[in-house]
Amino acid sequence: MGLAVVHTRALTGVNALPVDVEVHLAGGLPAMSIVGLPETAVRESKDRVRAAIANSRFDFPQRKIIVNLAPADLPKEGGRYDLAIALGVLAATGQLPGDRLHGYEFVGELGLSGDLRPVRGALPTAVAAADTARALIVPEANAAEAALAEGAEILQAATLLQVVAHLMGRDRLPPGVVPAMTGQVPPAADLSEVRGQHQAKRALEIAAAGAHNLLLVGPPGTGKSMLAGRLGGILPPLTQREAVESAAIASLNALFDVRAWRRRPFRQPHHTTSAVALVGGGSVPRPGEVSLAHNGVLFLDELPEFNRQVLEVLREPLENGRIVISRAARKTEFPARFQLIAAMNPCPCGYAHDPQRACRCTPAQIERYLMRLSGPLLDRIDIRVRVPRVAPASLRRADPGEASRTVGDRVAAARARQLSRCGKLNAHLTNAETERDDTHPEALRLLDDATTRLHLSPRAYHRTLRVARTVADLAGCEGVDPLHIAEAIALRGPVNDAV
Repeated sequence: MGLAVVHTRALTGVNALPVDVEVHLAGGLPAMSIVGLPETAVRESKDRVRAAIANSRFDFPQRKIIVNLAPADLPKEGGRYDLAIALGVLAATGQLPGDRLHGYEFVGELGLSGDLRPVRGALPTAVAAADTARALIVPEANAAEAALAEGAEILQAATLLQVVAHLMGRDRLPPGVVPAMTGQVPPAADLSEVRGQHQAKRALEIAAAGAHNLLLVGPPGTGKSMLAGRLGGILPPLTQREAVESAAIASLNALFDVRAWRRRPFRQPHHTTSAVALVGGGSVPRPGEVSLAHNGVLFLDELPEFNRQVLEVLREPLENGRIVISRAARKTEFPARFQLIAAMNPCPCGYAHDPQRACRCTPAQIERYLMRLSGPLLDRIDIRVRVPRVAPASLRRADPGEASRTVGDRVAAARARQLSRCGKLNAHLTNAETERDDTHPEALRLLDDATTRLHLSPRAYHRTLRVARTVADLAGCEGVDPLHIAEAIALRGPVNDAV
């Protein structure tokens, strides 16, 4: 009596590190202080805890209370420590046996009435707790999310009273259960709805099969956004590991919906988005759009309308699949392995090279428009295709084309071939893995010639070879031949050629 220790966890990036809440009753005037690098919301928990304990019909001690959140050098933020602090106060005063707390971890924000409110980051907390022998008690609103963590014992509670009754052995808390509607989301729009644009649909299939970055260039209204929106329908569902990674990141921003479990993220930020919103940041670093699109798609419509400095921050995650946010007090790393799909008009007015409508832009205006996109960024985009205007009469006569399920089957088969060969998708291969000895010598000579004529960088050389490997995988071929190289080269021309 007089000292209690309760286990909880603090969020730092996508990790949930262990924190011990130590509550000590000392002599002196009645007061409550919280130490251990707490931010404002944590310091304010003393008022929430006091009211919750009193309204739950427990006695709040009229003594000096010291709450230490250890380790002291780990920043603590949010209301997730309220439940642990309240239980520590009850155990320190003898209203709850302290030895009953050792087998559990607790997260939850308290209302003044003693109700438990949801917190962000429940899934990464549950994933971390699964590696221990302790059960995790969470608010009811977080139970379905936390239950997705394999191997974790999750218990849900609605009030502080229910938690105390469970610890006293009176009423056992119900376990967290994954709801039956998990993964039941409306089907994505079908690719067969896109009439014509056969080259663009072929490029979309290749991009999906190898996780390659794609740029669609064409006049307004030709179907660029329509094509990008149908990429999700041909991508395979997330694996269990990928689903946990993506859901954990969404949970950090309180954006996770259990109905979207195993569905690949599709993020579409507006062109007015700031650099911090795109890659993450803040005084307490939060994941940005590139991390929320992890294992999924980041679609940037009207690409040149984005601020150039904003686009430049994409270069590191496109190359490394992660983003590091450095602050004076700490450094946080978030995963950001996404597939970039971008769309743009060929000029400011949008009608350059359009046979049905004259362009009003001068060559200087078009050049300034294209200069908004830097060479290093464009060098990281594997596939660039035109999406030309198609006459309405031709659209009515055009064959609807293949359904998303048919194309998705080919994409899944090509991805399975890549994973069995190297354990990763073609877009993620290293240079050494890309230069396998199964490439036909004539194909290499063709690629060398194209590299010279098109002035391709070494990065572009390897990215073109990776696209060729994906073309070969879609065709069911073991090696890369000249036809595969030729199609990869045709899909990667200078941006000026695409417009």
